[in-house]
Amino acid sequence: MQTKIDIPRLVIAAPSSGSGKSTVAMGLMATLIENYAVQPFKIGPDYIDPGYHTAATGRISRNLDSWMVPAEQVLATFSRASRGAEIAIIEGVMGLYDGFEAKTEEGSSAQVAKLLKAPVILVMDVGKMARSAGALALGYRAFDPTLNLAGVICNRVGSPTHARWVTESVNSVGIPVLGCIPKSEQIKIPERHLGLHMAHERQVEVQNLLDVTAALFQEHIDLDRIWEVARTAGTIEINLPAPQAKTDTIVRIAVARDEAFCFYYEDNLDLLRAAGAEIVFFSPLKDAALPEDVSGIYLGGGYPELCAEKLATNTAIKAALVRANATRMPIYAECGGLMYLTESITDSDGLQHPMVGLLPGHSAMANRPTMGYRQVTAEQDTLLLRARQSTRGHEFHYSNWVTADHFAYCIAPRVGRESRLEGYTEGNLLASYVHLHFGANPHLAVNFVQASSHWQKDQTLKSG
Repeated sequence: MQTKIDIPRLVIAAPSSGSGKSTVAMGLMATLIENYAVQPFKIGPDYIDPGYHTAATGRISRNLDSWMVPAEQVLATFSRASRGAEIAIIEGVMGLYDGFEAKTEEGSSAQVAKLLKAPVILVMDVGKMARSAGALALGYRAFDPTLNLAGVICNRVGSPTHARWVTESVNSVGIPVLGCIPKSEQIKIPERHLGLHMAHERQVEVQNLLDVTAALFQEHIDLDRIWEVARTAGTIEINLPAPQAKTDTIVRIAVARDEAFCFYYEDNLDLLRAAGAEIVFFSPLKDAALPEDVSGIYLGGGYPELCAEKLATNTAIKAALVRANATRMPIYAECGGLMYLTESITDSDGLQHPMVGLLPGHSAMANRPTMGYRQVTAEQDTLLLRARQSTRGHEFHYSNWVTADHFAYCIAPRVGRESRLEGYTEGNLLASYVHLHFGANPHLAVNFVQASSHWQKDQTLKSG
């Protein structure tokens, strides 16, 4: 089916991480939502920023990742999620031109902006510069003349005089300045080892943050010109992918969602639904049992190490997972979910907490992160992939866990590195540190739902 994308839209990018693009994106969303329906997006594999987007707009933020997911799927996600919205605000990743590698634009904010024909607003931290702001803006525009760098927002401005200097400098190279945001500790989001604090953990503080930021932006951002920029986005005609194959019966898949398990690509849940699943959420922290009549379990990433004591004491839900695995119910766990299924988690204080025990060995916090995009190939038939099938994902964790057998994947090497075996699979259990985006491979969601459907039918036959 062919459709058009013509919603006003813009990408909020920056020269580098730490420039303030998350604050600006969230602030624009919080400001515009007072009068318009705003659909938020996040470029790249981030889980944390989308939570703030959702809090600001009331609409679920989606990831747009042009390395993990084919271009047609990126466009389809954007088109589907933007329905009913009046403007789309897309927050970039890292620096404007940073992505999978240095020699191409793959996975970068620039690539997604061009794919969506979206103008880019560059957020620059000018706290320690004046006339140099113009040189910086000019360099980012000249680096790729095919990119529509439509304006600059100057962040961490020290005074009205400073604002005038940086504005004059950027304007002198033919790039408009759309606002100058003063330095303010009130709009800073606290961080920890995997990034910013999650929005749902600090709901009162987040609402206060949104209110303060919106008031600041009303005063210091030219919202009329922001709208003018967003309306310059070109119309895109796309062919939506064919509908996924569905199971003949609806199967219920239990998805862990609470303070410990909160990292999910929303598209993964949508694609499971499209394949015939009904998603039902549960909390390994609080619930004593799995939801009724479920035929599959999905344990996502998050912060189990911060909730390890509470997870350890909920012996009822751990026993329920062991019983489910004993019946060969499909169980998929990634990153934090993998940690939860090991024999124990050793937290940052060195305390060991007993976990579910479906995976041999123990997970423990480390001092350095393991992170980056991953190309994975199944070593054998698994819940999601058949042997030698490949897909793409992302890895980001501060813990370690090692197994000696039942490897799920072979991870292709990056430059200068050797390939390595990763993950664990046995029967209908699959666990890995790699977060998979189901949009990267059409088999992933379908295979999960079909395995759950087959398990459901087998249980019906056994009980009948």
